[in-house]
Amino acid sequence: MNKHRVVVGLSGGVDSAVTAHLLKQQGHEVVGIFMKNWEDDDDSEYCSSRQDFLDAASVADVIGIEIEHVNFAAEYKDRVFAEFLREYQAGRTPNPDVLCNAEIKFKAFLDHAMRLGAEKIATGHYARVRHNPATGLYELLKGLDPSKDQSYFLHRLNQAQLAKTLFPVGELHKTEVRRIAADIGLPNAKKKDSTGICFIGERPFREFLNRYISHAPGPILDDRGRKLGQHVGLSFYTLGQRQGLGIGGVKEKGAQRGGGSHEPWFVARKDLAKNTLRVVQGHDHPWLLSHRLVAQDVSWCAGHAPTPGAYAAKTRYRQQDAACTLATAPEGFALAFADAQWAVTPGQSAVLYDGEVCLGGGVINAVDGLENTAAAAR
Repeated sequence: MNKHRVVVGLSGGVDSAVTAHLLKQQGHEVVGIFMKNWEDDDDSEYCSSRQDFLDAASVADVIGIEIEHVNFAAEYKDRVFAEFLREYQAGRTPNPDVLCNAEIKFKAFLDHAMRLGAEKIATGHYARVRHNPATGLYELLKGLDPSKDQSYFLHRLNQAQLAKTLFPVGELHKTEVRRIAADIGLPNAKKKDSTGICFIGERPFREFLNRYISHAPGPILDDRGRKLGQHVGLSFYTLGQRQGLGIGGVKEKGAQRGGGSHEPWFVARKDLAKNTLRVVQGHDHPWLLSHRLVAQDVSWCAGHAPTPGAYAAKTRYRQQDAACTLATAPEGFALAFADAQWAVTPGQSAVLYDGEVCLGGGVINAVDGLENTAAAAR
């Protein structure tokens, strides 16, 4: 195997720490970089970047590599956070992890690493890269641990980025990564996985968005137009949401389509024009089920769209692959699913797979809902 100068993104977590260790064991020249991506309230209890850097520095010390602290906060705010707020303001639910990977970790970080003389970069993502000699293309593959696969978040990576990237822990299960970390005495071997992005951290989401997004209260209506309560601003709700609606005590009189009198309520639609939140009762209410979506802002790993036909797709992270048919659509693509998909959410990513190969995807723009489901039932 060729030996390279590899710059590793050290986050302070166990996955990137083991990544750096494995690469050094393989004989590569390894340099660590800690990325600071948020500054607005970094001294607060919710953002742990200071502790994360100390953890990353401790890891570098144990492994025996240099580490550099790099501040990408300005790029993050311009390229990721501004888009995040725009999407929420428009009533959609964006995925900042997808944007962060495309704009920061595999763009700003990659450019910085190349300036340091790197031949490759590496991160602790659970995914794999394979060069296909038949096509000459680099392919993004799912991580071998199905419970940790992160290819969904990486689907916007292009050929130039994939050609420069290594994902060593993508070949391992998480239990093996933890074992390696303990065996070599890494100080963060038992550190809990991060559960959010730094700018939100563990703080209440609504409290955070309140600072940045204007909001106007409005009515909460059910599927028959009856008012059940008042929402605090459409941006604070996402399709499929069950908690925090403030209507837990409201019960239907008698069993209705989609659920009986004690079924929970779910957010099903957001009407920006009327500032109205629509909710339905029952997990399998037709308004929560979709057979078709249209995605735009498309990115394909191969640099071109796959041939229309049968594939599998995810419309949210940690979802099982769902069989679908790909077709072209204006400014993007359309997916038709054999089985209805639950709470398909505009702003989230629809990511396409051919077996273990992640082909790319796009941002969900339009979804069929009650109309098509009801028509099919008639």
